[in-house]
Amino acid sequence: MPLNLPKNLPAIDLLKKEHIFVMDSLRASEQDIRPLRVVILNLMPLKIKTETDLTRLLSNSPLQVEVDFMKIRDHQSKHTPMEHMEAFYKNFDEIKNLYYDGMIVTGAPVEQMPFEEVTYWEELKRIFDWGRTHVTSSVYICWAAQAGLHHFYGIPKYDLPAKKFGVFKHGVHDPYLPIFRGFDDEFYVPHSRHTEIRREDILQTPGLTLLSESEEAGVYMVMARGGREFFITGHSEYAPNTLHDEYVRDVNKGAPITPPVNYYPHDDPSQPPLMRWRSHANMLFVNWLNYYVYQETPYRIEDVRCLGNLTQNR
Repeated sequence: MPLNLPKNLPAIDLLKKEHIFVMDSLRASEQDIRPLRVVILNLMPLKIKTETDLTRLLSNSPLQVEVDFMKIRDHQSKHTPMEHMEAFYKNFDEIKNLYYDGMIVTGAPVEQMPFEEVTYWEELKRIFDWGRTHVTSSVYICWAAQAGLHHFYGIPKYDLPAKKFGVFKHGVHDPYLPIFRGFDDEFYVPHSRHTEIRREDILQTPGLTLLSESEEAGVYMVMARGGREFFITGHSEYAPNTLHDEYVRDVNKGAPITPPVNYYPHDDPSQPPLMRWRSHANMLFVNWLNYYVYQETPYRIEDVRCLGNLTQNR
């Protein structure tokens, strides 16, 4: 089944070039089926790129998915045209009375700031709390994962001595959980961050389950409320060249940076990077949509407010 995206969203043409089946809202309205409704709070600077990365992965499900994009009300994007934001993004106040089957919150380039000093922290907390009563299952990515764990559970983040930058090998603690269905015993995930959360804080906090980690990159995936919340520290959604673009950007800025590890053949930045995480990324989002959204969400979407913890994984 196709992904239902807002008409004229730039990602549509980009995904069609990759032979990914997408449809705009006009054509989707002609199908007599209730699509899953997913809202994406996009905090990344390059919003069109992130839109394409995430919709590419959501499109691999056989389910029809309708996507809304949300923005922070008073935060002006410096890297995305205002016309794009006005055409495709909604403020929280515009959707706060709606209900969604799924929500994705992206990372943001504010990870080295204390949470409380982020200019939109208060609004973000309201959105996080709203998600618990208006969304069946939510995925928090990178800085958003740290922010969500801090807000809901008081988990601290810690500065790293050097940027965790590259593609790292991970394992799973319970391979029989539906979120890991189809995964290999070991899989790769890109990371690009200056801070971390620590396993000992997760393990000693009631309500949190550590699902996956890496010897090199540390905590990767944490689950709460039976799968109503996933906190993911890496960037499984990254396109093949994203780490390369970040590396070139930092080199041109004169920032202290080393090439991303396990990314270029022979660690040679002059070589095209190797894409090691595509299969894992596709399975991650397909499993989330199927087992934690589609199979758990009520048909009357507003009944999501009555859900407790999900039962799929007990």
